[in-house]
Amino acid sequence: MAAQNQEVIVTNDLWKIYRLGKIDYPALCGVSLKVRRGEFIALVGPSGSGKSTLLNLFGALDRPTKGQVLIDGVDISRLSDDKLAELRNKKLGFVFQTFNLLAYMSAADNVEVPLIASGKPSRARKEKALEALALVGLKGFELNKPSELSGGQQQRVAIARALTNDPKIILADEPTGNLDSKSAAEIIGVLNTLNKNNGVTVIMVTHNLQLTKYCHRVWWLKDGILEKEVVQNA
Repeated sequence: MAAQNQEVIVTNDLWKIYRLGKIDYPALCGVSLKVRRGEFIALVGPSGSGKSTLLNLFGALDRPTKGQVLIDGVDISRLSDDKLAELRNKKLGFVFQTFNLLAYMSAADNVEVPLIASGKPSRARKEKALEALALVGLKGFELNKPSELSGGQQQRVAIARALTNDPKIILADEPTGNLDSKSAAEIIGVLNTLNKNNGVTVIMVTHNLQLTKYCHRVWWLKDGILEKEVVQNA
């Protein structure tokens, strides 16, 4: 159940149109929605429906053609690039289908990478990395390199890396897409625990409808339109 009824993300008449030559391709068409703090939400729909585009707009990785994205009441489309980077560093954590781990680094060192840019001292970085790895169930695997970890364990490292800045929101784009069913269940379990026990808001793009049973709401997109909403466990 969502911890609070406070809205953490709001979109108003959100459009994203890509132009190729003289032809416009609308990826999102007037999407308006609200995400409450502490919710676990799934974005589902066929390929090309606008799921990842919407997630990228939530994460300030792209700017809308028209409309608003508000995070904690702030219209992020009006922020400068520096302010957007600050927002991403302070409030958002990203998990992708590909783990994007550095092969020559240990799990702990991979988790530390985002903290280096933040200017944290080495000891504080190491402590935070170990804490994040323990949180995702990888205590004892800190020194393992990616090649020494299963796919599910590598994705756990990627989630731990996303947690180093204590994000209020985790944006997960097909986080189980490269995993077998057992590993996928493990990863959804980690996200569910972070949502329930730590109050992290999770928004997940997925093609695996079995995983949506953990979510409070499921949003179905088609052709850039929010076609329907299914409320469950809310």
